Amino acid sequence: MKQTAVEKLGIAFRQWQTDWDNFDKTGKNKPVSYDEFLAPFLEIEKEQIMDAFNSGENSDDYFFPSLKLKECEVYYNETYKSK
Repeated sequence: MKQTAVEKLGIAFRQWQTDWDNFDKTGKNKPVSYDEFLAPFLEIEKEQIMDAFNSGENSDDYFFPSLKLKECEVYYNETYKSK
C-alpha cells in the first residue's frame, strides 16, 4: 500500500526523535536539523499535491499541459511557501 507524505513523516519522525534522544544521552551521531529532516517530506507532499491536481481532467489541460504544471507550482507555492 502506498503511503502518504504524512504517514511517511510520522514513521520517520519517531526515529528522528529517538536519534535525538540517543544523541542527548551519548553526545554521538548528531541527527540532522529539523529543517533538513523535514525537507524530503515537503517535496513528497508537493509531488502528491501536483499529482492530485493533474489527475483532474479538463479539456484545456489536454492541449496545454505545461500551463497546468505551472498552475500546480503556483498553487503549491502560494499555499505552502508563503507561511
